[in-house]
Amino acid sequence: MTTAPPRADAEALHGVDESVNAPLPPAPEASEERTGLPSWARTTGRVVVAVVGALALFGLITALKGVNPFTAYADMFGSTFSSPSKIGEIFVRGTPIILAALAVAIPARAGLVNVGGEGQLVIGGVAAAGVALALPDLPGSVLLVLMIVAAMVAGALWAAVAALLRLWVNINESVTTLLMNYIAVDVMLFLIYDPWKDKAGSGQPATPALPVGARLSLLGSSRVHIGIIIALVITVIVALVLSRTSWGFRLGVVGGNAEAARRAGLRVGLLLVTAMAVGGALAGLGGLTQLAGTEFKLRPGFLLGYGYIGFLASWLARHKPLPVAGAALLLSAITIGGDSLQLDSKLPAATVNILMALVLLAVFGFSASRKAVRS
Repeated sequence: MTTAPPRADAEALHGVDESVNAPLPPAPEASEERTGLPSWARTTGRVVVAVVGALALFGLITALKGVNPFTAYADMFGSTFSSPSKIGEIFVRGTPIILAALAVAIPARAGLVNVGGEGQLVIGGVAAAGVALALPDLPGSVLLVLMIVAAMVAGALWAAVAALLRLWVNINESVTTLLMNYIAVDVMLFLIYDPWKDKAGSGQPATPALPVGARLSLLGSSRVHIGIIIALVITVIVALVLSRTSWGFRLGVVGGNAEAARRAGLRVGLLLVTAMAVGGALAGLGGLTQLAGTEFKLRPGFLLGYGYIGFLASWLARHKPLPVAGAALLLSAITIGGDSLQLDSKLPAATVNILMALVLLAVFGFSASRKAVRS
């Protein structure tokens, strides 16, 4: 039996990787290119159509609960978009969600499933808060830089553990990252209930507030901070790195077929670890943006649910970095509007989770049906 040359393997695998990350066969993609629409525009269009369908289905559910769906949607829209300050909240909440979603998208390129964005966000916030508590006398700008570095390093190391466990003892990373979420939260709770608890506070478990100089700058007079610009710039950088660099290409080769990539001479283990570590670093940075830009202290419930929403956003956008940012902001708007479902429409607080689930399933179902037709 003979084997194809390594270069042929790599070229063939590159085609497999593209079908994984953009699940459209080559011939249909060529026909779509004749429409003049770029890939991100087609993806966005599919998301919009699917979201409208999900909203229609959710309207039926609210009607069954005795709530007028048009009134519920009007209240949601008003609570989310009625003023610039409310629109700004979408970006405030969406900043860590974007970074958590990228923490899923990058490992996905290499065929990894990172469910640990929640824990990586939290551990990034914990590391940043630890630096602030350990070095309170540093100038604010210096302290902020050290907090950023600590958050990213902590997130990277936390995520790399899952990749190493997969390589050393063959434990699926989706299981380890999910379980490590609970460990990260427990670490934070231990710290804020005892050694890091603010002794001069109100008695509630929380760390002392960050110095003003170590906080992220606000944009104008709103609550929106510079973290959203950082998140969007990083999104563009990630898109370019994955599509234009040899590292991004190699990740795609590994994601297409790890065994063939190994035969082609690629260092598969190193690529898996670096993909997970880079994703974890971005999630850790997301924890820093929430700590230094919004909450200024660790407390119970810090970033609760943000990592899971980021996971949904990445899958919603099929792990494509630019659409991932849009999906993250969309889900951020839904979570903010969901508060209206509880306050104005008197629906259970978990109702917003049903809405997000319907959106996700609608996008998946719509994409799957289009792929089946083209096959």
